[in-house]
Amino acid sequence: MIRQVLVQEQYLPGDTVQEKWDTAQQWGFDGIELRGRGDGAFLARLPELRRAAAAGIPMPTVCVEMTHFIGDFDADRGADARAQMTDQLRVIAEIGGRGAMTPASWGMFSRRLPPFEPPRTPEEDRAVLEDALGELGERAREFGVTLYLEPLNRYEDHMVNRLADAVALIEAIGSGHVRIGADTYHMNIEEADPAAALVAAGPYIGHVQASDSNRLEPGAGHIDWSLLGAALRGIGYDGPVAIESRLSGEAADVLPAVPPLLRRYL
Repeated sequence: MIRQVLVQEQYLPGDTVQEKWDTAQQWGFDGIELRGRGDGAFLARLPELRRAAAAGIPMPTVCVEMTHFIGDFDADRGADARAQMTDQLRVIAEIGGRGAMTPASWGMFSRRLPPFEPPRTPEEDRAVLEDALGELGERAREFGVTLYLEPLNRYEDHMVNRLADAVALIEAIGSGHVRIGADTYHMNIEEADPAAALVAAGPYIGHVQASDSNRLEPGAGHIDWSLLGAALRGIGYDGPVAIESRLSGEAADVLPAVPPLLRRYL
């Protein structure tokens, strides 16, 4: 069974983490998933986050929110993304969290849209990602946390779309501190059988993000949460599930219904 249902902090009203946590509890959530902005912004939050952790606020994970990522075509931007992710791993470790989540890229290129052919070959893409993930996996090991690689759908990234793609990269680098961050929305697009894909990737699943088939909150689309729950139980997943979605209404109106739904099925 899942241990925590998390809500991402951007949905929560309040100027401080404590104020956001008060609302999260009222809505039935067990913790907060942080958002990791770039340009040093997340590292700059460390004093605030230390105070929140000391107050007992559960913040087990951070999801990256940057303009460029580890698989960037530009080497300098890719190097900066690695540095930013290193900071996020360091901060989440200092506040007693589990790990930080990133895709290979987001919005950089899609083979489904013109010009269709990216400037790097698949072999070059893989070399860049293996190097970045190997480096960040070592940093995660040093800090005692985990880097979660999130496959995105084909319209948002051209490199890592399916859970099996992430598994191949993780096996290639051989790090026990890089695992998959599985997102149910992207799986709904890319996996012919999402439950079977979870089972196949089971040993490598480290984190789960939940949104429905239409990218709205769980329960507002047609994902079979009962089937996904059975798959997660089958692989022995007992980590958190974080809500990352658009909302079908005001947060205060729609989000309180999500924790009971996920606890029922997951």
